[in-house]
Amino acid sequence: MEIWKWVFVGVLWYAGSVLSTSAVELGRSQHTERISGSAGDVLEDDPVGRLKVFVYELPRKYNKKILQKDPRCLTHMFAAEIFMHRFLLSSPVRTLNPDEADWFYTPVYTTCDLTTNGLPLPFKSPRMMRSAIQLISSNWPYWNRTEGADHFFVVPHDFGACFHYQEEKAIERGILPLLQRATLVQTFGQRNHVCLKDGSITVPPYAPPQKMQTHLIPEKTPRSIFVYFRGLFYDVGNDPEGGYYARGARAAVWENFKDNPLFDISTEHPATYYEDMQRAVFCLCPLGWAPWSPRLVEAVIFGCIPVIIADDIVLPFADAIPWEEIGVYVDEEDVPNLDTILTSIPPEVILRKQRLLANPSMKQAMLFPQPAQPGDAFHQVLNGLARKLPHDKSVYLRPGEKILNWTAGPVGDLKPW
Repeated sequence: MEIWKWVFVGVLWYAGSVLSTSAVELGRSQHTERISGSAGDVLEDDPVGRLKVFVYELPRKYNKKILQKDPRCLTHMFAAEIFMHRFLLSSPVRTLNPDEADWFYTPVYTTCDLTTNGLPLPFKSPRMMRSAIQLISSNWPYWNRTEGADHFFVVPHDFGACFHYQEEKAIERGILPLLQRATLVQTFGQRNHVCLKDGSITVPPYAPPQKMQTHLIPEKTPRSIFVYFRGLFYDVGNDPEGGYYARGARAAVWENFKDNPLFDISTEHPATYYEDMQRAVFCLCPLGWAPWSPRLVEAVIFGCIPVIIADDIVLPFADAIPWEEIGVYVDEEDVPNLDTILTSIPPEVILRKQRLLANPSMKQAMLFPQPAQPGDAFHQVLNGLARKLPHDKSVYLRPGEKILNWTAGPVGDLKPW
């Protein structure tokens, strides 16, 4: 291992001297590699002219009053639901004529009920969403003709429209019955999971672009850290043994590599966190079950190759971002072999991944900037919706036909909101 350490120090030094590490300034001149293939070559698609979206005008209690009560909602990782609403209100794809709309959007801020510590409580979310759907189905004819099949909702909870932060409870609840035909835009993504329905659009969590911009370091700074990670390894209060937290991946990282000189890992979160990521070749992303960790966004923005430790994960905009080409996938059971896996990657492969990560369109797709910019996460959501058009004729119900059960779900969800 000592031999590998010195070999890779040389590789990192070389990589840092050739590649730009200042990821957020997307307009910079840098040595990049063209992104092509089944994913990547659609990142720069323009959704304008390919779809029209009608935005329902709801009473302020569903959105603006909730935000007014707690402005912290603008900065937490689930803020995409707020910024998506703002973006659509001024987007050229918006139509004020619902009869010509391809998609309908209902702006409900379901993650803006925060605890003192700033964590979203989803317990009122099902009642809020149910109330909003009752409203649009009573005042407009469009929901009833498809029962939501041409509607989309932004539901960036831990487990999306299952509306619970504990997986066992989320699975037990399942997706809110009234959303079973709608398209869901969510940060949760795991294959064969009851909280991810077919056709959902998986998005990155919200990460404040301005905050990252202030931590840029000079170009050509050597990447002198081999593997980097900062975060919790155990949920001390609920899972001190590390059995279920991140499905044990984080605990395995700590137990196996806390004393390994190639790994710079700690529970500390230093003031130089962003700067350190720009000095690292690999950034660990032990996501466990959801791609909502901001570390994934930060790694891409700062050009640190994401090491994705999450079996069956569905990553953001997977039909547009070539994750296998820019990242490294490691099975959860293979975490004890991380050092061997990463030191076995040829230097030329590392350099190609870094060149792809340096592509401005890659970074832009992971951000929700204000104001919006071409190719950003807002546009990737719209591109995903456009690729679903035209709607199949089967989504339109026959006169008198009903599919959804309005009385299904836990009794508490049926109470008025």
